[in-house]
Amino acid sequence: MDGFPMTAGASRPAIVAEVIRTRRTVNAFQPLLPPREIVLEALELACWAPNHHKTEPWRFHALGPETVARLIDWNTRSLAETKGVEAAEAKRRQWAAVPGWLLVTCLRSDDPVQAEEDFAACCCAVQNFLLSLWSHGIATKWSTGGITRQPEFLERLGLDPAQHRLVGLIWYGYPEKLPQQQRHPATAFLRELP
Repeated sequence: MDGFPMTAGASRPAIVAEVIRTRRTVNAFQPLLPPREIVLEALELACWAPNHHKTEPWRFHALGPETVARLIDWNTRSLAETKGVEAAEAKRRQWAAVPGWLLVTCLRSDDPVQAEEDFAACCCAVQNFLLSLWSHGIATKWSTGGITRQPEFLERLGLDPAQHRLVGLIWYGYPEKLPQQQRHPATAFLRELP
């Protein structure tokens, strides 16, 4: 059940580094829904994200079975029109196998600078959430594509797009398998100014 490869006797910095380096975006989950207490703990840690002016703009929306079923049906119909029935049914099966669904939105601000700071804070909150879940062996996928970009997406969930900005749809559960990944060293992206 526990997919996180914790090194025995590791120091706190080593544990943090291991959680960050081993977290992956997962597309296939085991059917078991993770315990609610762990998800709530991860949300608590999400709220400790850096947040200029302490506006706490993040909003978390736990999607239950009825809401998920409506989203899956809508997505299936939409994909059938654009990509065909076979692709739509494959996506339906994939989505139906996801045990946990969380929508994250950011409260909108009329101040454009504050709006960007708040969105950045919400992205940090999502990362905290993902890392916290992964420390318990719970994998995630942060999605901002496809149906979430439809203008009516938030409205279909009872949210006013004038008040909420989509940050992402988070799928979570115990991983069926973990993809391997490589990253370039930080020095490949570092520019040192004199």
